[in-house]
Amino acid sequence: MKNQKRYRLSEDEWRLIDDYRQDKENKALLEEECNEAGIDVRSVHHYWYKSKRFSIFARPNEFSRDEFLKSIEDLISKYSPSYPSIDYPKRKEGHLLVINPADVHIGKYADALETGNTYNVKTARKRILNGVKGIISKSEGFTIEKVLFCIGNDILHTDNIHGTTSRGTPQNTDGKWYRHFTTALEVYVECVEMLMNIAPVDCVHSMSNHDYMSGFHLAHALKSWFRNTDSISVDDSPIHRKYYVYGSSLIGLTHGDGAKTNNLALLMAQEKPNLWAKTKHRYWYLHHIHHKQRFKYLTSFDDIGVTLEFLRSPSGTDAWHFQKGYTGSPKAVEGFIHSKENGQIAHLTHIF
Repeated sequence: MKNQKRYRLSEDEWRLIDDYRQDKENKALLEEECNEAGIDVRSVHHYWYKSKRFSIFARPNEFSRDEFLKSIEDLISKYSPSYPSIDYPKRKEGHLLVINPADVHIGKYADALETGNTYNVKTARKRILNGVKGIISKSEGFTIEKVLFCIGNDILHTDNIHGTTSRGTPQNTDGKWYRHFTTALEVYVECVEMLMNIAPVDCVHSMSNHDYMSGFHLAHALKSWFRNTDSISVDDSPIHRKYYVYGSSLIGLTHGDGAKTNNLALLMAQEKPNLWAKTKHRYWYLHHIHHKQRFKYLTSFDDIGVTLEFLRSPSGTDAWHFQKGYTGSPKAVEGFIHSKENGQIAHLTHIF
């Protein structure tokens, strides 16, 4: 991949650095210096370049964040796995299974000594997979003809190489940002592969405040992965509020950090008037606050013609939240069963 210029240097300055990197004599001198000092030359990732004009600290051959994400998207777009087509049985009275692993925050770090609980990349991955498996198990009494898999919603804890959210708030993190991204992609693929054995899967991405850009890249990568699979669709668009119709149900999805909750019912009617008119059961599934206890009066309530519900999170409690006292709520992955005629008829919860 062609190196991009990422430092505040002039063209002449960059030319000097590039010439220096390609100078075999300097490379030989570097190896000689490292050998004398007992340093493995392969471990040298930073150096000072000094000349009569400049004294420059450089980090060669380092991926930028955008380069890394673009390389993954390019790779997946050129190679998409081939999944065998599935002949799903026809259902006389089918149902929609909604699975919503909300606010997972892959990359969040919590130390048990400091917070009373342990949470890291390994824990996050395990909880997503166990949560999805648990919801699938609890839904076995229903005939499922379609799956709505809700993705995004702070699936990643940070949005850049500096370990901060999209708006720059520092976070305690476990490991590097690229490990968080690849883990999230791997676990999403594994979840979709499980769900597609039940019924066709519609994945809908929600933009969120911790990973506004990285989450979008992740959804795009997932779409590229399954682009040749007819039974899988991925809505990776960056629009903040999304709508999904199943039978007589109109389902709104948003992270919960945008429009005011009291306005969501009218926004649904205004933004999708035709869908509003064609349906009689309407829902907003919201995220962001992590649990149903923090704002109890907003836990779940019926507005005029619409039910709004905040979903629990499986993620652990980090140092900041523990210090503020945001503890004690169940850690869970939640799901729902919708019938074509009667809307939401079951609420499924897998608690950790």
